[in-house]
Amino acid sequence: MIARAQIVAEARSWIGTPYRHQAALKGVGCDCLGLVRGVWAALCGEPPETPPPYSADWAEAGGIETLRDAARRHLLPVAGDAMRAGDVLLFRWRAHVPAKHLAIVTEAGPGGARMVHAHDGAAVCEVALSGWWRRHLAYAFAFPGCLDQ
Repeated sequence: MIARAQIVAEARSWIGTPYRHQAALKGVGCDCLGLVRGVWAALCGEPPETPPPYSADWAEAGGIETLRDAARRHLLPVAGDAMRAGDVLLFRWRAHVPAKHLAIVTEAGPGGARMVHAHDGAAVCEVALSGWWRRHLAYAFAFPGCLDQ
């Protein structure tokens, strides 16, 4: 069992890690998938599957919901309006394009929501889950065996 507070603490411990496409090494480099895989590895053990090599435009080129399908295999779906700290969010940049960006919720309350994510050209950071992000939210998932602590 994993406490939501553990997920948040682990995600925050990645803040400052430089962006590196396809990497998943805390303090060295990661992309958004690497961040989620790194948090999984720290709390759950070896990630359940290894992604194939992917390019920055893989979602647009393939048109397949690869991240959503992988998340459904290993995480538990939750309603986007019911997200809680520790949940994994998937975003799509445009309508009718597969989701290709991931983040982990660090706060989800009446005072506002926040998330940790990795994006090209910057280090892993914690940001407000603003209206822009909410409009692009496609899916939300919880880690299996998540406790409310």
